[in-house]
Amino acid sequence: MAAHRMTQGSIPRHLAGYSIPLVLGNWFQLAYNAVDSIIAGRFIGKDALAAIGTASPVMNLLILGISGLCIGASVLMSEFYGAKKEDMLRRELATTLVFGLGFSVVLAAVGSLAAVPLLRALQVPEELLGVAAAYLRVIFWGTPFTFCYNAVASGLKSVGDSATPLKFLAFSSILNALLDCIFIGLLGFGILCSALTTVVAEAVSAGLCILYIYRRIPLLALSPRDMRPSRALLADTLRYGTVTALQQSCQPVGKLLIQGAINSLGVDAMAAFNAVGRVDDFAFTPEQSIASGITTFIAQNRGAGQRRRIRRGLAWGLGLESGYWLLICGATLALKKPVMELFVSAAEPDIVALGCAYLTVMAFLYLLPAFTNGMQGFYRGMGRMGITLLGTFIQTSLRVVSVFILCPRIGLPGAAWACGVGWTVMLLFEIPYYFVRYHRSLGADAEADTPVS
Repeated sequence: MAAHRMTQGSIPRHLAGYSIPLVLGNWFQLAYNAVDSIIAGRFIGKDALAAIGTASPVMNLLILGISGLCIGASVLMSEFYGAKKEDMLRRELATTLVFGLGFSVVLAAVGSLAAVPLLRALQVPEELLGVAAAYLRVIFWGTPFTFCYNAVASGLKSVGDSATPLKFLAFSSILNALLDCIFIGLLGFGILCSALTTVVAEAVSAGLCILYIYRRIPLLALSPRDMRPSRALLADTLRYGTVTALQQSCQPVGKLLIQGAINSLGVDAMAAFNAVGRVDDFAFTPEQSIASGITTFIAQNRGAGQRRRIRRGLAWGLGLESGYWLLICGATLALKKPVMELFVSAAEPDIVALGCAYLTVMAFLYLLPAFTNGMQGFYRGMGRMGITLLGTFIQTSLRVVSVFILCPRIGLPGAAWACGVGWTVMLLFEIPYYFVRYHRSLGADAEADTPVS
C-alpha cells in the first residue's frame, strides 16, 4: 500500500517525496489546457487562442471551486489518518463523493445556460462569442468527471500517496495531446473538439484512480453500503470546504475582472495574456504543490499532536519554496521567447514581444507567491481556512484594482506588477499573524495539540 504517515521520520524527505510527484501530476493536468492553446493557436489561429483564453477564467472558477471543496475534505481525512481513525476517513471520503457529485451536476447545468451572459459580461468581442461559448459549455458538462478525479485524488493524497494520481494524469494528458493532434492538427476539426478531448482525458484519469483504489488501497475502497453521507461530517466538510472553495475561487473571480481589462487592449493582448497565463500556471504549480505537501504534513501531525514537528515542517517547506524560485526565475528569463513562440507562429511578433515583456517582470516576482503559498499551506493544515480566505481576498482585490490602474498606462506588463502589489500586502498580513498566533506555542512540548479556533 502506497500510503504512509508523516508523523515520524525525515521532514524534508516527507515534503519532497510528497511534493515532487504532485508537481509533476499538476503539470500534466495543466498540460490539458496548454496543449489545447498551443494546437488551437498554431492550427486554427489567434482567434481560437483568444477564445480559449477568454473562457479560461470561467473554467478556472468552476474547477478551483470544486478543488477547494476537495482540499477542505482532504484536511479532515489527513487528520483522521494521522490520528489512526480510519473508519472516519472512509466516511469522510464517502460524504464528499456523494455530496460533491450531485452538486457538480447542478453546477454543470447552470454554467452551461449562463455561458453566453458570462462571456458578454467579460466584454468578449462578438466575433469570438459563439466559439468561446461552445467551448465553455462542453467544459462545464465535464465538471462531474473533474470533481470525481479531485475527490478520489484527495483521498489518496491524504494518506500520503501523491504519486499514483501523477501516473494516471500522465496517461490521460498524453491521450489528450494525441487526440488533439489527430482531430485538430491532422483532420482539421475546430475548437469544440479541443474541449471534448479535454473532458475525455479527465474522465479517463478519474476512472483510473477509482480502479486503482479498489485494487490496491482497501482503506479507501468504498462499498455501496458506505455511500451514505454523514450529516455531521458533511457539516464539517462544508465548514472547511466552503471557505476553501471561496478562497480558491477568489483568484479566478479576480482573473475574470482582470480579463475584462485585458480584453480592452485588443486581440493581440488577449492572445498574449492567454499564453503567459499558461506559463504562470506552470510556474506557480510547484509552489502550490509544496504548499499542499505542507498542508498534509501539518494536518497529519496536528492529528497526532506533534507541535514542534509542525513548526519545523513549515520552516522546511518555506526553504523548499525559496529554492524552487531560484530555478524558475532563471528558466523564465532564459526561455521566455521560445516558450511564447510555441503558442503563436513567427508571423505574430507583436504577441511574442508582449508576452516576453510580461514574463521579464514576473520572473523576479515569482518569489512572492512562493511564500504566500507556503503560508496558505500552513494555515490550511491548522484548520484556519478563514485566514486563507482573507489573505487571498486581500491579494486578489489589490491585484484587480492595480490592473485597472496600470494596464491602460503601461500595457500588459502592468498585469505583472499588479500581481506583485497583491502578493506583498498579503504577506504583510499573513507573516505577522503567524508570529502573534502560532510561533511560540508551536515550540512548546505537548502530548496533544490544542483545538484550533
